[in-house]
Amino acid sequence: MEQRIGSSSQPLEGEPLKALKGAGFDPAFVPGLTAPVSEETEDAEAAPEEAEDSQDAEDAEDSVEPEATEESAAEEASEEALDGPVFEASDRRARIVADHRGVRLSLDDQECDFRWDEIGAVETETARFGKRYTVTVHTPDRRWYPIEIEAPARSHFTEWDARLDAVLDAYFEEDAE
Repeated sequence: MEQRIGSSSQPLEGEPLKALKGAGFDPAFVPGLTAPVSEETEDAEAAPEEAEDSQDAEDAEDSVEPEATEESAAEEASEEALDGPVFEASDRRARIVADHRGVRLSLDDQECDFRWDEIGAVETETARFGKRYTVTVHTPDRRWYPIEIEAPARSHFTEWDARLDAVLDAYFEEDAE
């Protein structure tokens, strides 16, 4: 008796695959961490002469870009000037920042940003023994992103919980269903 090893289903090809986006069809896609592959890059690979035309258009946009960067810098400065609660905790490897822009998690050289509209829930957990404080960001599409911060002492847990709750109360809006 012969048995086949592996899946018997065939991969999708063509137009239906372009319409489907997400980690189920593109393993490199992680919401909040990477951007989905845009159709522009696929079109540029298919038609090199169109890519040259788009390069000329990008060069024309570059001449306007310094004004745009000044405006974005001014907007960023005004955002930083907001007087709202901010939660920040870090150790030698990991860091979490929650403020008016959203939640930013970083571990070593990896970083992911979540705007408040991308977050379904934020959960905290403390280790029974030890000094590990875990913050988990849940997204509406049933994905979660945990990060562990090592506290200098267990007494920091209550302070961190209070500061994170203040940020969540100020910026996170739960949908009333």
